[in-house]
Amino acid sequence: MSFPRLRTRMLLTFALLCSFLCGNAFVHADTTTDPAEFVAGENANTLNRFEKAAGWELLFDGKTFDGWRGFNEEKVTDGWKIINGAIVRTERSGDIITDKEFDNFELQIEYKISTGGNSGIMFNVVEGETGAPYTGPEVQINDNEKGQDPQKAGWLYQLYKPSKPNWMKQAEAQVGANLPSEMDATRPAGEWNHVLLRVSKAQCEVLMNGVSYYKFNLGSDDWNERVSKSKFAQHEMFGKARQGHICLQDHGNLVAFRNIKIRKIRANAEAPPPVDGKLAVTVEPAFGEITWDGWEPIDDRGNSLEFRPIVMTNAGDDSGRMFVATQDGTVQVIKPSDDPQQAKLFLDIRDRVLSFRAPGANEEGLLGLAFHPDYGQNGYFYAYYTSSKKELTSVVSRFTVSKDNPNRALSDSEQVVMEIPQPFHNHNGGSIEFGPDGYLYIGLGDGGSGNDPLQNGLDLSTWLGSVLRIDVDKNEGDRHYGIPADNPFVDTEGAQPEIFAYGFRNPWRINFDRKTGALWVADVGQDYWEEINLVAKGGNYGWSDVEGTFAFSDDEGPTAANPTGPIWQYDHLVGKSITGGTVYRGPSVPELDGVYVYADFVTGKLWGLKYNEQSQHLEWNKLIPTDMLTVLAFGESEDGELYFSIPSGNGQGIYKFASVK
Repeated sequence: MSFPRLRTRMLLTFALLCSFLCGNAFVHADTTTDPAEFVAGENANTLNRFEKAAGWELLFDGKTFDGWRGFNEEKVTDGWKIINGAIVRTERSGDIITDKEFDNFELQIEYKISTGGNSGIMFNVVEGETGAPYTGPEVQINDNEKGQDPQKAGWLYQLYKPSKPNWMKQAEAQVGANLPSEMDATRPAGEWNHVLLRVSKAQCEVLMNGVSYYKFNLGSDDWNERVSKSKFAQHEMFGKARQGHICLQDHGNLVAFRNIKIRKIRANAEAPPPVDGKLAVTVEPAFGEITWDGWEPIDDRGNSLEFRPIVMTNAGDDSGRMFVATQDGTVQVIKPSDDPQQAKLFLDIRDRVLSFRAPGANEEGLLGLAFHPDYGQNGYFYAYYTSSKKELTSVVSRFTVSKDNPNRALSDSEQVVMEIPQPFHNHNGGSIEFGPDGYLYIGLGDGGSGNDPLQNGLDLSTWLGSVLRIDVDKNEGDRHYGIPADNPFVDTEGAQPEIFAYGFRNPWRINFDRKTGALWVADVGQDYWEEINLVAKGGNYGWSDVEGTFAFSDDEGPTAANPTGPIWQYDHLVGKSITGGTVYRGPSVPELDGVYVYADFVTGKLWGLKYNEQSQHLEWNKLIPTDMLTVLAFGESEDGELYFSIPSGNGQGIYKFASVK
C-alpha cells in the first residue's frame, strides 16, 4: 500500500472514530449536569463517592493499558487504541484480557457498539491453546437492531437470556399496555450502555442498564445442562473454571469500552458495607407492654394478625401525644409518658380502607397521616389511604377531631380532598407531610408494576411519580384545595399544577427537617439502587431514565434532561428496599444530632447519614448496630425524639433510640 493511500485510510479511520465517540448522534448519552457526581460514565473512568464507599476499583484509568494485555500475549496489540478515555477496537487485533484473575466479583462496564456491530464481555477466561470464547462465558454485546445475531445484547451467549417477567404479563393484562415479547433494556447503537455482571459462588446475575436480566449459579445442574447444549460443549474447559480473566472481545467490529470497574465480593455475594464506622447508638422498645385499642393478635378464625404501624407522628398541639396509624385503617393515640401504656382508638376507617391482606395489596392500605399546622384551633388532620370502595384509587381526605373528646376523631367527618387513580397495586407512595410553608406535600409512586411501563415518572401530565404540593386552606373550582401560586409548573402547558418535583419511583418516605426545612425523600429502587434525595422545587430526579446515578433501561420513554442526582445511594448487595426517616433534632441522643436516620426493610439495617446542606458535602454514613429489624416507618414526637416501627405479631413493634452507656 502506498504512503498516500495509507495516510488517507488512517485519516478516514480517525474521522470515523471521532464521529463514533464525539458525534452529535450521541448527545443524549453524553449530556449531564454534574460530570463528577452524576450518570456513571459522563466523567469517564472515575469513581463517584458512592462507588468509593462501596469498594469499587477502576480496571481502566482512561489513559493507559495498565492491567491489560492481549490474550496469550504480553501486551495489548496495536488494533486496540485509547481514544477520548475509551478502549476502542479499531482494527483486527484479537481479544484483550486483564492481567489479574478474579473469582467472586462484580464488574461494571460501559460499551458503545457501532451500527451492525457485535462484541462481548467474557469472564472466567483461561489462557491456553484454545481461544477466550472456548473457556469463558460471554455477555453478548450487540446492536440489537442491525446486529445480525439472534443473541441480543446482555444475553449470556448460548446459555441464558431474559424471560418475560411477571410484572410485564400483569401490566399487559391489567392496563392493556402493548409491551414487547421479551425484555430489552439496551440503548441503540451509538449510545453508551451499562452492564453489571455479578459472579459469585452463591449467585451470579447480569443487569443491562439497571434492569435485571437473569440469575444463574455456576456449576449447578441447570448450568451444566445448558453448557452441555451450547455450541461450545465440545471444548473441555468451557464454563468449568471458577476464576479467570475478564476479556473484551474483538469480533471484527468497531466497539468502545469505558468506566470499567470491579469490586471484590464474598462467595456468599455480600459486598463491603459502605459505612464510615458505627454510631454509639442503640435501640430499645419505646413503650414496654403496650396494648392497642381494638386490635388482637388472632382473629375469630384463629389466624394471626400482623400489627403494622405505618405512621407515627404528633399533632403539634403541645399535648405531648403521639398518633400511630396502622396499615389496616386505624389511628391510635398514646402519650409516651404514660405507664402502663394503653392506646386509645382515635380513628377507625377500616370500612373504607383496602386491607393490605387482600390479594396483591401488600403496599396498599392506610399509608399517610398528617396534622394541620393549626390543628389546635381547627381540629383538622389528613389521611392518605387506598379505597376499598373504588378499585385502584388512592384517597387524600380531611377528618375532624371531636369537640367533646380530644382523643376521638369523627370518622363521618371525612371530606375527600383528592382521588388519585392508580394503574397497579404497588408503588402507591402515600407519605404526606405539611411543609414549613403550611402546604401539604404528597409523595406518589410511579403507579407500579416494573420498569415504569406507562412512563409516568417523567410525565408532567400525570400526578404519579411526583411529590405534590397543595393548599388545603382553599377551594378552587371543583377542587377541595388550592394550587400555590409559586408551584413550579403552574404555567407549563400540559403539566399538572400540583406537581412540586418529579421523577420518583416510589417515595418511602418524605420528611422535612424541622430545623432547616429541607425536604428529604427516600426513593425505593428496582433491581439495584436505593437512593436518598434532597428535593427542591421543580426538581427532576430522573426515574425512569435514570436510577440513582446510573442510566436505566432503554431510552424510548421521556428523557431526564439535567436530572438531579441523589445525595446518597446504595446497591442491592447492601439492601433492597429503603425506608426513609428524618433528621434527628431531639434532646436525648446527642450522637444523632443533625443526622438523617434511615433503614432498609429487607436487610434490617439502620444507618445515620451526616450531610452538610450549606457545602452540599456528604460527611459520613455510619451503621447503627441492631439485630435485623424490618423497619416500616420512622416518626417524630412533639419534642423531636425519633421512633421507628416494625411489623409484629404481638403489637410490641415500636422502638426509639438511645445513647450507648
